[in-house]
Amino acid sequence: MDARQFEEFGKAVVDFISDYTENLREREVLPSVEPGYLSELMPNEAPRQAESWQDVLKDVERLILPGVTHWNSPHFHAYYPTGNSYPGIVGEMLSAGLGCIGFSWISSPACTELEVVTMNWLGKLLGLPEEFLNCSDGPGGGVIQGSASEATLVGLLAAKEKTTRRIKTLYPDLDEGIIKAKLVAYASDQSNSSVEKAGLLGSMPMRLLPTDDKCRLRGSTLLEAIKKDEEAGLIPCYVVATLGTTGTCAFDVLDELGPICNENNLWLHVDAAYAGAAFVCPEYRHLMSGVNYADSFNFNPHKWLLVNFDCSAMWVKNAGCLIDAFNVDRIYLAHDKQGQAPDYRHWQIPLGRRFRALKLWFVLRLYGTEGLQNHIRRTIRLAQQFEDFVKSDDRFEIVTEVSMGLVCFRMKGDNSLTKELLDRLMKRKRIYTIAANYKDQLIVRFVVCSRLCEEKDIEFAWNEISSRATEILASKNQTAKINRNAGSAAAKEGGEIVARIQGLKIDAKENSQKIS
Repeated sequence: MDARQFEEFGKAVVDFISDYTENLREREVLPSVEPGYLSELMPNEAPRQAESWQDVLKDVERLILPGVTHWNSPHFHAYYPTGNSYPGIVGEMLSAGLGCIGFSWISSPACTELEVVTMNWLGKLLGLPEEFLNCSDGPGGGVIQGSASEATLVGLLAAKEKTTRRIKTLYPDLDEGIIKAKLVAYASDQSNSSVEKAGLLGSMPMRLLPTDDKCRLRGSTLLEAIKKDEEAGLIPCYVVATLGTTGTCAFDVLDELGPICNENNLWLHVDAAYAGAAFVCPEYRHLMSGVNYADSFNFNPHKWLLVNFDCSAMWVKNAGCLIDAFNVDRIYLAHDKQGQAPDYRHWQIPLGRRFRALKLWFVLRLYGTEGLQNHIRRTIRLAQQFEDFVKSDDRFEIVTEVSMGLVCFRMKGDNSLTKELLDRLMKRKRIYTIAANYKDQLIVRFVVCSRLCEEKDIEFAWNEISSRATEILASKNQTAKINRNAGSAAAKEGGEIVARIQGLKIDAKENSQKIS
């Protein structure tokens, strides 16, 4: 493909993306394909001769889109948002076009420099303590990871190395392997599955601690677990506090957890993957009160802040802890500017890294602080609109306090009604919601995800949910009526049988008297 063909192809793809995005509302949010569908439609081997880009692009519509779940559809209300915007898309395109691999400053200075600047911008925008920023006097700073899952694991591995060194200093005769075998981590039972996975990957047991009636991890619960493990000869090492849990968007109590972690030498990592974006609005920053106690903080601009996946923002108070855990030097990685700027290969698990700061930079500049704040506030207003719909219908109930863009609700009655509601919604594919559990209750999670979502889409979703509930209750009532009728008929028939039996008994008695 030469430059002219690339221009034609690229322009056609931009047109395709624009048309796809602006008409997403017309597509079913969930696909209607079965596993293996694509293998049946495509050749068994790659083509020997080059094909035209026109044919390839046609096959995107013919083969690929029928199997796509449309995460940015205004009818997608599952999980949490996946960031998407035209500035982010263009930033992604430019990153791919430049193709630099910025693992160190010298490997592409602008890649590192822009990441330093944008992470400072973003940290200030959230209101993070200054010690987390690259521009502070201390050893702190920000780095773009691929996901919150990576950030949690990076924090765990850094905490593991830091704690091992501390214990080794106190007890020089202890073997490092024995120390590491005794380390233990903690999170709430509402934390994301990636938190538990970090414990598996980092070979550190992850205790999932019970939460209060608002699904929050409290300090007293953590302190009790720490004391119990210390009495058993274990070494508490790492705590993950969640701001905006996956199930109900609950906020662990940092003001209680933080001092306990600091006093007991536990690394405190804050996972604010979804809800952290709301802190661009000053009125929501009280929800991260206590963040000053944290050793690391992470949220995903690629969720709610309009930046395309992948872009997970992580800040640490002491970048030296990451470097101690991940530094592996080779002569081919050395350069004469070391120490004057971050070499981000020491701050992450992989060596290579993409120029992700470009799309973050584009979004920050082309939306501005006000544009991002407006996006967050509009999303929350739409969630409140849906909450009002639920509250207006006495067949439903709000299960937990509405938090950010998430509404957790259910049909009143036993779980089978909510289960059937979810099944019917999934089968019809007009909107996409998922289930969660709360105190043995099955609930529906309704999240305002898409930046394209409008009031009419909330009304559309509610009409779909309300209509399915009407069907379910009508079906239940019909079944109950049939059962009542069957019961009445059975009772009537049973009465007739009893009467006949009683008549036979009377006849037999009379015949017996006549014989006598």
